[in-house]
Amino acid sequence: MTAKVESAMVLAAGLGTRMRHLTAERPKPLVDVAGRALIDRVIDAIKDAGISSIVVNVHFRAEMLRAHLAKRDDVSVQISDETKQLLDTGGGVKHARPLLSGDPIMTYNSDFIWQGADVLSRLVEAWDPARMDALMLLSYMDRTTGFEHPGDFFRDDAGHLTRRGEADTAPFAWMGVQLIKPGLYADTPDVPFSNNLIWDRLISTERLFGHVHDGIGMHVGSPEGLAEAEKMLASS
Repeated sequence: MTAKVESAMVLAAGLGTRMRHLTAERPKPLVDVAGRALIDRVIDAIKDAGISSIVVNVHFRAEMLRAHLAKRDDVSVQISDETKQLLDTGGGVKHARPLLSGDPIMTYNSDFIWQGADVLSRLVEAWDPARMDALMLLSYMDRTTGFEHPGDFFRDDAGHLTRRGEADTAPFAWMGVQLIKPGLYADTPDVPFSNNLIWDRLISTERLFGHVHDGIGMHVGSPEGLAEAEKMLASS
């Protein structure tokens, strides 16, 4: 039976410094991508997967993001406030846990989009809690735009993930989305920390898995990545 994902968290509190002038006066999630704000593209994808309860964390220009999100009346959006201190990816999810329901939860870095329909629904369908503690959405490196690194992960035939480590390249890029058991955040620091802490624990126990998107994955993390994404969307 397909898992039911009740809630998703959009990680939108970063400073967006790699976007340079585009984020001088606005948070990165409000950067326009082919006529639509990045945050709206993310929320649309989550909604299309049947998830209507969404938490968004805010920090830089938080009031602008709050005002923008208040206009969405098609989903329930709650705010996790990090204006006093950035908590990094793992700390941000841990801070927002009281607002998140269900098991697993979805987390979504707000600067990733893709070509293709039902991408998140297929991720949910691939979830197997008996084998997995986290399931990451991956894209083949030769089918991505906006990436400036030689790949994140190797994936074996069973779907287990290992890091690139000292290898020159790895075939898969993480596409910023995961399903994860929220209980994993209980035994974590009460200070800012990265999700990498949890992933490394799961790699050591073979509980970190990857689901591969067979379309184009786009990282909108820089002006160059934005231009590549808009070009790709225009051609689709």
